[in-house]
Amino acid sequence: MQATKVSSTTPIPGQYWQWRGHKIYYVRAGEKQPQRPPLLLVHGFGASTDHWRKNIIGLCPDFEVFAIDLLGFGRSAKPKLQYGGDLWRDQLNDFISEVIGQKAVLAGNSLGGYACLCVAAQRPDSAAGLVLLNSAGPFNQIQSTSEPEALQTQIQPPKQSSSLQKLLGDSVKWMFQQPLAQFLLFQYVRQRWVIRQTLEKVYLDKSAITDQLIEEISRPAYDTGALDVFVSVFSTPQGEKVDVLLKQLTCSLLLLWGEADPWMNARERSQKFRQYYPELTEHFLKAGHCPHDEVPNQVNPLLRDWALSIPHSGTSN
Repeated sequence: MQATKVSSTTPIPGQYWQWRGHKIYYVRAGEKQPQRPPLLLVHGFGASTDHWRKNIIGLCPDFEVFAIDLLGFGRSAKPKLQYGGDLWRDQLNDFISEVIGQKAVLAGNSLGGYACLCVAAQRPDSAAGLVLLNSAGPFNQIQSTSEPEALQTQIQPPKQSSSLQKLLGDSVKWMFQQPLAQFLLFQYVRQRWVIRQTLEKVYLDKSAITDQLIEEISRPAYDTGALDVFVSVFSTPQGEKVDVLLKQLTCSLLLLWGEADPWMNARERSQKFRQYYPELTEHFLKAGHCPHDEVPNQVNPLLRDWALSIPHSGTSN
């Protein structure tokens, strides 16, 4: 379908906002709509506002749309900090109150989905609604599914007998904690050919993997501080569990799943979400880990119609 080939769109020029002394990059498009909530789009691990360009263009005729680079990613600053859900929750919450000025529908992919869930659950005054696209984050009592771990599985030795596997697993974990190993691993994963290889595993439609997309993911990985961010995301203790957050959630929830995601079992995770938040809306799409970029012609109308259907007061915080 021609609509999926919105592949070389020029990124919309953005601007900077100062947060806790750090420069945060964001993009704004479309006009404020008194009867419609603004949208805030949040990227996944290693991505940026650029990853949402097809959605910004598709949604800005109907909504005021914001996309933001999480601290440590994209064109935002990369200070040496402990990165995790609480930090990004506070960043997004402050952005909504200081820049957007009213409740927003938060839409996040993967790691960004987890950050959006933290905001919607723990800072409900900021969230008009929540959209999760193949969202990461650990549930209690089950193996966590998150991108850094998915990345880890690509470089771990093949599965052996359980005791050997445990020994190898432990040694790999130990290795990842050594500065030289962290440095070498980072040098490896930011190579353009490795980025392409990773995307080819997680995108169903390979034609969506353009040179532009690879450049957009590769470029921020060469910024000063990018190694420290990478190491921190790997070594920071996991944040609040997804089931705990879902129990606190009060706003409307839309789940959009790329079913062919090799990093997470969409149907299995969907059941977990339903267990803790049965009143959700969801759609399964023929796509991989990043359905917003791979099938924007399906994601944009689903997101638009759902956002128009949820109650919106139109009032500022």
